[in-house]
Amino acid sequence: MGQKVNPIGFRIAINKNWDSRWFAKKAIFGDWLHEDLKVRTRIKKDFGSAAIAKILIERSTNSVRVTIYSARPGILIGRKGSELEKIRKIVAKLVSCRDVLVDVKEVRNAETNAQLVCESIAMQLERRIGFRRAMKKAILTAMDMGVEGIKIRCAGRLGGAELARVEQYKDGKIPLHTLKANIDYGFHEAETTAGKIGIKVWICHKESFEEMNNAINAKKGKAQKSSAR
Repeated sequence: MGQKVNPIGFRIAINKNWDSRWFAKKAIFGDWLHEDLKVRTRIKKDFGSAAIAKILIERSTNSVRVTIYSARPGILIGRKGSELEKIRKIVAKLVSCRDVLVDVKEVRNAETNAQLVCESIAMQLERRIGFRRAMKKAILTAMDMGVEGIKIRCAGRLGGAELARVEQYKDGKIPLHTLKANIDYGFHEAETTAGKIGIKVWICHKESFEEMNNAINAKKGKAQKSSAR
């Protein structure tokens, strides 16, 4: 049997980084982990229409910074920052730290973000649009935007069939075994009348990507040969 590995977790410290960035002692590690899960779940539930790609959480001793990457930042900010203040109050109730900071960053190309592509296909399936049409349209749009490759996989009672099955379409190159390849991965479930349909999306970006600069690469920490010691 083939072993399945999450492409993002597989590339941590190479060209990806953690979505939760903090260090905690063993006594409070579990509490902080559950707080992060609650924050992400609540924000996704309350602002589902904001096309949220990911939520980055950074902690220090008495403060929490939540950075939300969204394709529709105006929904999260609101008029004169009203929605932003609402999010800050929600997060303050869910975490144990005193100071809470909330930032919103725009995802410019939603068509090339794996998580947003996933959620877009799920939304179309819930509206009873044909799964083949939705998948092929997403692939065509992503390739036109300049990605190196994309693969989409849907599993479940596709088209309301009695038996569940898996269908997959791809275009370009998706080198999942190459660690230096910049693979973006997303997963979402569509709640259809026939049942849940799981959607997975893999997108291969070019080398220049924002997370490459933020990754924790051990090679960057080494001193050069000509440097003075």
